[in-house]
Amino acid sequence: MSADKTPWYYLPAEIRILILETLLQDGCSLASFATVSREWQTIIERHNFARIKLTPSRLINFDVMIHRNRALVRYIWLCIEFEEYDCDLCVPQLEMMGISNQDDTLTFIAILDLFSTLSTWEPNGNLLLDISVYSPSDSEYWFKYLTFEPDIASDECDLDQCLEQSILNKLDDHQHGWVAGSQYSVPPGSAIHKVFFEIMSEELFGDKQEDQWLELLPLVPVVTGVLLRQQSRRRWKPTTLALMFVRLPSLKEIYYEPWMEWHDDYQTWTDQSYTSLFKSLASRELQKLVVFENFNQQYPLSDDMFGCPSSRIPNSYVIRAVANASLNLEHLSASFIVDSSYFFDNCEPSWKWSRLVSLTLTSRLLTPHESTIEVDNMLREAASAAIKMPKLEILEIWNRQEGLAPAVITWRGTWEFVLQPAVVQAWEAVAFKRGGNGSTIVKELLDSTIIKSHGDATHHLRLLNPVIRPVSLRQIRMEHRARMGEYKW
Repeated sequence: MSADKTPWYYLPAEIRILILETLLQDGCSLASFATVSREWQTIIERHNFARIKLTPSRLINFDVMIHRNRALVRYIWLCIEFEEYDCDLCVPQLEMMGISNQDDTLTFIAILDLFSTLSTWEPNGNLLLDISVYSPSDSEYWFKYLTFEPDIASDECDLDQCLEQSILNKLDDHQHGWVAGSQYSVPPGSAIHKVFFEIMSEELFGDKQEDQWLELLPLVPVVTGVLLRQQSRRRWKPTTLALMFVRLPSLKEIYYEPWMEWHDDYQTWTDQSYTSLFKSLASRELQKLVVFENFNQQYPLSDDMFGCPSSRIPNSYVIRAVANASLNLEHLSASFIVDSSYFFDNCEPSWKWSRLVSLTLTSRLLTPHESTIEVDNMLREAASAAIKMPKLEILEIWNRQEGLAPAVITWRGTWEFVLQPAVVQAWEAVAFKRGGNGSTIVKELLDSTIIKSHGDATHHLRLLNPVIRPVSLRQIRMEHRARMGEYKW
């Protein structure tokens, strides 16, 4: 039948929607299709405006462009792109290592402009703010595996198809340690420090204190979630984040993926700031806190990375602050920045977690070489705390290491561990207190040869609670594969 004899509205609504959904999945420009019908216009606008990517230059006209469709926006990705640099600065001298005043100013002005715009919006559902800071040159020299992407759903994260050909074409660069698709030398320490330098350093604020500058930020009630992903190597000072979060009075969720410091002294200073940050969150109406402190076991091997620890050393003050903040949370996931043994040790006998539904922590004890007595003690302490968590549904304790992937409660890992009767009894007491009929111990052994990185461990453990954004996990696994030359190029 010819098109002119079959008006659009003669088609069943299910068919019309099916056609539209096919177009939405195709990835093509949808603007012209919005004129097909009022029905399509509504659906296409909801799709187009749900997720917005912003750069500092786009912020100028953002409010005018978005005004009619403000209520449709659910996710804003603010991409702050630093100036590019050439090879002469990829391994900089000490005086050239930091972020330029121009880039620091760009960062502050972009955040100020965005906050000023969003401060005029009326709260309407959930709005997630995702901030990324990077230079396009970061992936040109030593770190060719770096990608900068929006936050996407887990079903869109295909590990085997995520390395674009444009990246593969760069994996033969002898000057920067890449030969035939694999990285044969560790980046120099100054190259590492350059991409991990602090954002908005003290030089930016001059004689004024940082909090005076950040007080210029207006209140933004419309933002309900903040996302700071590991793809931004450059570091936000935790105290800066604490001041920013104060300007977000409706904040319910924080997803924070910082990197471990590459020097003991820097880690000490950062841990002091972490303590202040997490203490400030204890008084908020925050519901969900997900912290994943990323690391790279290759970086400490660099010849000039003196004082760089090979693994995270737990800080009791940081852990105490996180434990205290958990009292008002519904969901807490703290990976590597917190160790479960220290967490439970820092809990007061009088504490009660009246809201907590899920708790996920890491533990350095979960290796086949650690004392089983210490593991048993930690699990009993976890059971004692769980009794004081009346709404708790899931508690996960896990670890990561090349060749290792153990998790507890359901024991899933690459090595056998026998739960002692005292541990089983402690958890049966939790079950009985919650009206259950005892406990079931489930064990599942994983093939240790498939665990090549902490990203692989996180993936294969199939944790019930998200400990990291899916796109971040994919990037971590991709980075390891690229360095090891596992991609065909």
